[in-house]
Amino acid sequence: MIIQQTIETKLADELAPLWLEVVNESDQHSVPANSETHFKLVVVTEAFAGKRQVARHQAVYQLLAEQLAGPVHALALHTYTPEEWQQRNAASPDSPQCLGGSKGEAGQ
Repeated sequence: MIIQQTIETKLADELAPLWLEVVNESDQHSVPANSETHFKLVVVTEAFAGKRQVARHQAVYQLLAEQLAGPVHALALHTYTPEEWQQRNAASPDSPQCLGGSKGEAGQ
């Protein structure tokens, strides 16, 4: 939980989100138990107003550069302004099932 808490703290401190959800999805992937390698992030903040998705993602990547250079293998990013979040009825998309590594290989 150390990496997840670090991600939550960095995003909360820098983006002042109205909604922040950090979900460790590592257990859905071919990694050892209790890993912190795959995360789904939902960030709703006024800081994203007027920015394209690419710029929003770049901002998150910059904040989490240290984690992405080390233990974090993958991020599913869902970045919204408060208005976009309201239009989505405060719901983010589900993550797809992992088919990589042994998860996608039959009989293993």
